[in-house]
Amino acid sequence: MENLSEKPVKKNSNVIYFLIIVVIALLGTDVYLYLQKNKTEERVVVVNDEKSRLQTELDSLENQIELVNSAKTKMSAELQAKNDSLQNKIKVLRGELAKGTLSKEELAKAREDVKQLRYFVTKYTADIEELKKQNSSLLTERDTLKSNLAVATEKATTLEKQNQELSTKVQQAAALKLSATEIVAYKVKDNGKESDVTKAKTAKKFKINFTLVPNGVAAKALHDVYVRVIDPTGNLITSAETGNFTADDQEMQYSYKTAIDFRDDGSAYTIDWFNPTTFQKGTYTIMLYSDGFSMGKSSITLK
Repeated sequence: MENLSEKPVKKNSNVIYFLIIVVIALLGTDVYLYLQKNKTEERVVVVNDEKSRLQTELDSLENQIELVNSAKTKMSAELQAKNDSLQNKIKVLRGELAKGTLSKEELAKAREDVKQLRYFVTKYTADIEELKKQNSSLLTERDTLKSNLAVATEKATTLEKQNQELSTKVQQAAALKLSATEIVAYKVKDNGKESDVTKAKTAKKFKINFTLVPNGVAAKALHDVYVRVIDPTGNLITSAETGNFTADDQEMQYSYKTAIDFRDDGSAYTIDWFNPTTFQKGTYTIMLYSDGFSMGKSSITLK
């Protein structure tokens, strides 16, 4: 009787042990799944944080490129190509980081790509800065050259003006000047005999007698002499043979033109001027010019 009562108790104990094992297994499975879930969530958080950090760095690098380009520095073809390449790499990396999921290898590759990109952007920025320095140096050199050219041009202009002034002074010094002048009116008879007169109605010509101031600078040669005769009414007397000349920086008309042989030896000169019209009473003014300057003037009054 005792053996029959022990069998059911032993059977119930086995069932209890089995249930306990099942419960423990279920608990273990729950713990495992919970830990795996936390690990997965933690991994997702880490990946998302890394992606966000890399995207922020891409924003920083892109802003750095835009800041450099905002200076509008004139770039060479090589630098322009580098600029385009960097912006294209940023675009590609943004596309890769925008994927829903990234494997560990993909994330590591993106991290390395961003690292290399940072190096190239830093080098590109340094190249642009160096180019700006070179451009600034060239601009400074250009401005210096322009300034030096302006100074040289001003000096050349000043020297040219001084040379012109000196040349004018030399020309003035070499110009012939009257020392003494005498104007005499003459009548001319049919036989050619001449006699001096004081009355206008009998006068036919003027004899202009003069001597010159000694001048060692003037050329010892023939010098053209232009005569201007102003009548008592203030008009220049001209004829068909009258022409123009320039003296004292003015273009003028002459009454008569001749030449004298200057030897700087104190010689006296005489110029005969026949009036193409009739003399009238009053004062006549005679002015002589040579070598582009006035030689002097004199006058005579006819009754």
